[in-house]
Amino acid sequence: MTMERWRPTRGLTPWSPFRELEEMERRFDEVFGHSSLPSIWRRLPMEQMAWAPAIDVFEKGDKLVVKAEVPGMKEDDIHVSVEGNMLTIRGEKKTESEVKEDDYYRSERSYGSFFRSVALPSTVDASKIEADYEDGVLEVTLPKKPEVKPKKVAVKKKEKASKQPAKSK
Repeated sequence: MTMERWRPTRGLTPWSPFRELEEMERRFDEVFGHSSLPSIWRRLPMEQMAWAPAIDVFEKGDKLVVKAEVPGMKEDDIHVSVEGNMLTIRGEKKTESEVKEDDYYRSERSYGSFFRSVALPSTVDASKIEADYEDGVLEVTLPKKPEVKPKKVAVKKKEKASKQPAKSK
């Protein structure tokens, strides 16, 4: 049997880092008279901040790649779209049947609707977007437009001009 230290607030309310940030923001407002958090965080409702997949955005050669962790989801439950310069990944992670053994119950996994949006640079060709899903990872590939792909320029050694004495008049 494993012993765990008793914490009076544990189990009553799940810990939410965003709740902690809101409290910190409220205190900054009181002291400094302005908010410390980026305005985008204040515009998201709490239920949308509760669970969203972790993402990586990086360049790979002549493509922009966005990877999102969405374990336990089916391809049909994930929707990828591009509108203007914004890539949006939406979905819903459905709850499974709960497991109860003896008098013990614990659920740490998150369920529900989510979305993540990523601003895209103008160099991306959104008409050629591809999305692949494997082993709980969604990979969205956005090729760059041909005119903005990096070009390698050869560096040549400059030939020195022969020095001739200046003619005097």
